Amino acid sequence: MKMEATSYPSKPDSIRLSELSQQIQQTLDGAFGTRTFWVIADITNYTFKPQTNYHYFELVEKDRSSARILAKISGRAWGNASVNISNFEQATGQKFKNDINVLIQVTVQYNPAFGLQLNLIDIDTNFTLGLFEQQRKETLEKLVRENGDFIQKSGERYFTRNSGLEFNRVIQNIALISSDTSAGYLDFKHTLENNAFGYRFNIDNYFTLVQGEVNARQFLNRIIDVFKSEKQYDALVIIRGGGAQTDFLIFDNYELCRAIAKFPVPVITGIGHQKNETIADLMAHTSTKTPTKASELIIAHNRAFEDSMTGIQKMMLIKTYQLINHHKDRLAHMNQSTINTARNLLHGHQRNIQNLSGLIISNPKLLISNKRKDLSNLSNNLESYSRIYFANKRGYIGHFQSIVKLMSPQNILNKGFAIIKVNGAIISTADAIEAGTELTISMASAEIKTTVKSKKVTNGNEFNL
Repeated sequence: MKMEATSYPSKPDSIRLSELSQQIQQTLDGAFGTRTFWVIADITNYTFKPQTNYHYFELVEKDRSSARILAKISGRAWGNASVNISNFEQATGQKFKNDINVLIQVTVQYNPAFGLQLNLIDIDTNFTLGLFEQQRKETLEKLVRENGDFIQKSGERYFTRNSGLEFNRVIQNIALISSDTSAGYLDFKHTLENNAFGYRFNIDNYFTLVQGEVNARQFLNRIIDVFKSEKQYDALVIIRGGGAQTDFLIFDNYELCRAIAKFPVPVITGIGHQKNETIADLMAHTSTKTPTKASELIIAHNRAFEDSMTGIQKMMLIKTYQLINHHKDRLAHMNQSTINTARNLLHGHQRNIQNLSGLIISNPKLLISNKRKDLSNLSNNLESYSRIYFANKRGYIGHFQSIVKLMSPQNILNKGFAIIKVNGAIISTADAIEAGTELTISMASAEIKTTVKSKKVTNGNEFNL
């Protein structure tokens, strides 16, 4: 029996993988060649090889609504591109790292051994800075939109509850938020402690990290600690030294800036930037450029108060001198009036004596006897009048001296009265005093610091005369 040959399918045409890769490379080189493209993408899987100065990373684009990856291509940078990355980091303060959104210039390259890659040529610093500014703008709009009861905007200015507070007449008790290793912290304390006027300050330190947006929660907790301390601070001072622009992103944090705008004690910032204001600066009571400027502001505020007190003291001295001189002039006038009156009386009696001399000659015994009596009476009257007159004038002088003494605060204190101060300020009513208020009581020979245990309202008639 004759057997038939079995038929098999023919072998398909095939090529080696390297041949296909070369065709892909030729096609891509022909399509893209030396063309460059500006691409917006996120950086992931970033590594840096310092020994070769090579940067390896992946460029990723994600769906904003679902975070689904829409595209992903490997990338690398070396040579001049590495220099451009360094320039980018220096200009923006932003490290070239994972999870940043960038605008980069790339070329397309396919290598049979490594596959498809994008070679970084340049990186746009303005794009990244623009993202920071856009985030800042959105935060400001959100602050105004969601906190209208204590944050408002008028024109280009922001008005907050904190900026509307008034400084105490003297700033002495200070809550300070800073890093304990910051040079700005040392500058601030050195300037306050070595001021030229000998002012002394009570500073409570609330140390925390003051850079990096990830530390915003810790920073906010320090502000909350200041509030919960219930201490009567005159100001909350927030300082740090200088740094790259992204180091200040913590001071653009929404929750942090909201807390500053609402804080019940005036906030002074000295964050150490020389260019744009942070949002924290806009929400605070007063912003300064550096920690040193913040301390100088406090010293100048206290100096202004001292100058005003010195002016009042000088005015009181001038008024006292004027009053004394006024009464001195009146006393001199009365003295001269007394002399003139006495002289006129003596001249008048002298004329009477001369007139009587003729009568004495005609009727010696009777006239002499009568005139002696008259003369004696006149002499006694003159002596009595002069004594009474001078006694009255001395009484006037004593009266004016008593008035001057009565004006002396020390005399009032010697009578048992006292001067009561709250936070260094003299008060005349009990409206600002509540239980727990710290008082300073100045008496004739002592000064007492005490705390109010209770407050009782009286009719105020106890000392009416």
